[in-house]
Amino acid sequence: MTKKAAPVKKNETVRLKFEDLTHEGSGVGKINGYPLFVPYALPGEEGDVKVVKVNKNFGFGKLLNVKKSSEERVEPPCDVYYKCGGCQLQHMSYDMQLNMKQEQVKNAMKKIAHLESVPVHPIIRMEDPWRYRNKVQMPVGEKADGELMTGFYQKRSHRIIEGMETCNIQDEVNDRMVEAVRRIADRFNIPAYDEKNDTGVLRHIVVRTGEATNDTMIVIITRTPDLPHQDELVDELSKTYPHIKSIVHNINDRQTNSIWGKKSKTIWGEGYIYDKIGDITFKISDKSFYQVNPPQTKKLYDKALEYANVGINDTVVDAYCGIGTISLFMAKEAKKVYGVEVVPEAITDAKENARMNGFTNAEFYVGEAEKVMPWWTAQGLEPDVIVVDPPRKGCDEELLKAMLGMKPKRIVYVSCNPSTLARDLRILEDGGYVTQEVQPVDMFPQTHHVEAVCWLKRDVSTQV
Repeated sequence: MTKKAAPVKKNETVRLKFEDLTHEGSGVGKINGYPLFVPYALPGEEGDVKVVKVNKNFGFGKLLNVKKSSEERVEPPCDVYYKCGGCQLQHMSYDMQLNMKQEQVKNAMKKIAHLESVPVHPIIRMEDPWRYRNKVQMPVGEKADGELMTGFYQKRSHRIIEGMETCNIQDEVNDRMVEAVRRIADRFNIPAYDEKNDTGVLRHIVVRTGEATNDTMIVIITRTPDLPHQDELVDELSKTYPHIKSIVHNINDRQTNSIWGKKSKTIWGEGYIYDKIGDITFKISDKSFYQVNPPQTKKLYDKALEYANVGINDTVVDAYCGIGTISLFMAKEAKKVYGVEVVPEAITDAKENARMNGFTNAEFYVGEAEKVMPWWTAQGLEPDVIVVDPPRKGCDEELLKAMLGMKPKRIVYVSCNPSTLARDLRILEDGGYVTQEVQPVDMFPQTHHVEAVCWLKRDVSTQV
């Protein structure tokens, strides 16, 4: 049987009408039924496209010009938007971004979870979808003349974008702090890390800010065990910017793409900052997982608490508890909360956060949830609610089995990846739970990422 050739060839220029969007925000146009995925194109538009890659069933193109423009197209405020890979959606209106994300969650529910009738509510939008990120991790490089520069990497590369003065989704304080560290380090001739040759010193500058407290933490990541001119750098930063509460030196001596090294040491102030979500204060260390969008986090956690429907006699298990953010929201209403997390430093912070906020009904344990939870079951623990907020890869299969083994009345699942959420919901449904509703939340405006929270109820009619 003769293999059917694609109707386009690489490097060919074609005129396309765009009909749809991929889940990452690329426009989709078709030639004789053959789809081309084209970044920055919008449905309803028409434009010239250079074909850059051809596969058997689909191809990729580069948008050369727009002949007919969508009313939803807007001018990106970022000067380096078309170079940087950090944001994907600045060229579309905020309403269109939200509609795209809503459809992404709906499609995952239908196509992956096979849940046709589960309500997916309108996405919770952000009032001001800019300057929301409370954490920045900025690589350091050198210009041709040896001057230090900071900026995000160009798409699909490790080349830092020159001339990047600001980032419109980062907190402005974080922007200024990165620039301050770069300027001082440049004055003291501290060399940037050379990834190719594994030489130099400065790898990344990380800044975290507490929205409610204005506390700022600066983490300077180096290849070397020592930070040259450490005392002078710390002295100038701490005296010039009183909102800085912590300066940490992290050492990453491996030739790797990973940002963080294993060893951190506090070189000024405390090794943490504070922030608040609602009326709960959290202590945040350099490597702590903490949601990057504080206003939307409050909305997300309020919805999770609503879905958990925790009563004063209920016991809750938080299977990816981190520093105890969701756990303590649940502890406000529950009789008892048990949190488990594999990262020891996070559990240390979680215990301190419970103590600091006066919670005596929350306990935290170090370990893999899929191993700890069956042990809890053997000890007679019967939770009414289980909460999970896993990384993008979703829940480990053994963890899902452990959750089903505990037979809670309700499960609340917080997810940053609709595809893995839908995959795990299918497993939980097959295990005797019924998904009640799904609430998307726009935690990451200007990007294709979307958060969602949903809840499931145990179907007692199927239980033996």
